[in-house]
Parts: sequence; C-alpha cells; structure tokens
Amino acid sequence: MTKPLEGLKVIELGQLIAGPFAGKFFSEFGAEVIKIEPPQGDPLRKWRKLHRGTSLWWYVQNRNKKSVTVDLRAPEGQEVVRRIARDADVVIENFRPGTLEKWGLGYARLAAENPGLVMLRLSGFGQTGPYRDLAGFGAIGESMGGLRYVTGFPDRPPVRPNLSLGDALASLHGVVGVMMALHHRNANGGRGSGRGQVIDVALYEAVFNMMEGALPEYDLFGEARERTGSNLTGIVPSNTYLTRDAQHVVIGANADSIFKRLMKVIGREDLAADPSLADNAGRAERGEELDAVIGEWTATHDADEVVGTLNAAQVPSGKIYSMADIARDAHYLARDMIRQVRLKDGTPLKVPGIVPKLSATPGDIEWSGPELGEHTAAVLAAQGYSASEIAGLKERRVI
Repeated sequence: MTKPLEGLKVIELGQLIAGPFAGKFFSEFGAEVIKIEPPQGDPLRKWRKLHRGTSLWWYVQNRNKKSVTVDLRAPEGQEVVRRIARDADVVIENFRPGTLEKWGLGYARLAAENPGLVMLRLSGFGQTGPYRDLAGFGAIGESMGGLRYVTGFPDRPPVRPNLSLGDALASLHGVVGVMMALHHRNANGGRGSGRGQVIDVALYEAVFNMMEGALPEYDLFGEARERTGSNLTGIVPSNTYLTRDAQHVVIGANADSIFKRLMKVIGREDLAADPSLADNAGRAERGEELDAVIGEWTATHDADEVVGTLNAAQVPSGKIYSMADIARDAHYLARDMIRQVRLKDGTPLKVPGIVPKLSATPGDIEWSGPELGEHTAAVLAAQGYSASEIAGLKERRVI
C-alpha cells in the first residue's frame, strides 16, 4: 500500500531524542530516512533497558530508518554528508547552534547545492538570542517553558513526567514545520516557491506553546498559575479521585450538561439543580466542595464500577493506566496500538503502533531499529561511491 511520504528523502543528523523522534514520523509514513550516526553509534543505543546490548527504546525510536556511520568531525565525513544531501528533501539536526556551520554542513552551504532543501533545527534555545549557545535538554525546556512550575502539589517541589516530554513536544512542532515548508515549496501542482527554508524549533518554546492562557492571565491580573495537584485550575470538576479498591480514576465533568449528569448519577440531584453551579464560573468557586462530594462517592465503589457507571451516563472518566494496563487493554488492541515485531535474533517484541492513522495511506513498521552502520555501503553506493572508495573510507575510519 502506498504511503504518503514515499519519495521523500530525509537525512537525520540528530542523536538521542528530539531529532530522532521527529525522524521517526517520516520513516513510519514512507520517507527514506537516512540516520547519520557516529562510528560509535547514537548514545540512545545504550540507554535504559538493554536486550543483548541494545536499548529496547532504540527499536521503537529508529524503526524503518537506514543507519549510515559517518565521522562528522572528519573533512571526508563532512563531504559524505554533503554528497548525500544534494538530492535530499529534508535534513533534521539537533546539535548546539553553530555546530553544523563549524563542520561545513550549515544550511547556507547545503542549500547552495540543493536550493529546495528544508532543514529542521532543534535546539534548547533556538538559533538566535542571548541563550542560543547554552546547552539545553528537554528537562530544561520543560522547566524554562513553564510546564514544571505548574506540575505537582503546592506544598511540594515541582515534578517532572517520567518521560522526555519536552523533546517530544519540540519534535512534533518540528514535524509540523517541515510539512508546512514542503507544502510551500511544492504547492500549486509543483508551482510553489521551489525553495526550501529553515525551521527553527527551541525546546523551551515548544513547551511554552502548550501553556494555554497562562501568560495573558499573568499580564492582565498579575496572577501566575500555580501547582494545584491533580486538578485543573479554574475548570471544575476535573480531578483524580480515589476508589474503594485503592485505584485512581480521572473524572472530567466540567461541561455544564455533563456536570448535571454526574451529579444525578451519584445521587446529588440537589447539586444538579443548583443554579449557582449551572456554569463553570460558579463551580470553580465551590471546587473543593464538589471534589469532596465526588470523592465520597468514588470511595464507596471499585474503580471498574465507577468507570462503568459513568460511561453509561456519558460522563468522561478513566482509570490511570500503568503499562501493564495498556498492554492488555481491548481498545488498544482493537486500534492496532500494540504491535509485535521480531528482532533480528528472532525475539518477539511488543512496540507501540502508528500515530496518526490515515485512512487511505497509513504508516507501517517495516523493520525495527537498524544495526549500527547497516546501510552505510548501500546508501553510499546509491550516491555514486565506488566499492573501492567505500572500502577506503572504512579503512580510514571515516565511516
């Protein structure tokens, strides 16, 4: 089946998380993604849980990609990349600003030979500004973008999600930017600008873009949104409640009609009919009272009963899933979100399915993360390198 990005050539120069996560989207939907790794490999190959020396995360983050080893610090290695980039559509990179320019791989240099090239640049603080040269990981982006400050309970230090959320948000913004740039280049039946451009994504800005109305609230009222635990500031009721079997259930009944249905199903028709609770503004003033009422009801029922009852009443609710819950959930399975691949040694491995789902040209998993340098010779041969040239580069440890 045809995939939507077939024919697109993407070079991925990034390591670890933000750049490769962006590259993953392109590879899943048919683009040829050539991952340029240092001869020692992307450090992600050794992160977290390993199977026979390779990270299980690696097999998800780098599926469908081609691994080509190149020493970017060597002039010959830089020329290899320039040669591969001559007919590429996209370059993804997440080095510190100025690094590619130092290696002769900046956008101006590459676009001189390939004017249609689109470059996605992911960095902690962007390509300009007083912080551009500072090191910045996803954790710093989450902190300086405002997310960490509002996450957690008011009497405790800010907490982080046990995930690289800042990197993922930056990657998603980057993918959107690349697709817009490609559309601009190719629009109107190929009569677009014909020229590429640079997409500059800073991790902290991607996080900041998710901060809703927090800035204008501060500007107009002088109020900085604070940590409020498991609820959502000013949106009532939307919280996490403890059940009789010591599980946690999230209930979101902040729409006016849904609130009334919730109150009726828990036996509080008096609150459903209370005119002071008819809209969110009124409910926000009595948030603690309403949370206590709902919590009293959930405490007398098991989690499955709570969710079943609320689903029947069309009140949004759900248990807080662990990965064990996800792996066996019927809806995940029905939506093909739990896929099984086989590693090269024959080991079966469950991995996440493809998101988003396209009806006519869906993405797929062709292979799991490649062996280090698995495609080096084939990719270089496709660029016109002879067998003897490839052997020489390998002998000189350029590839």
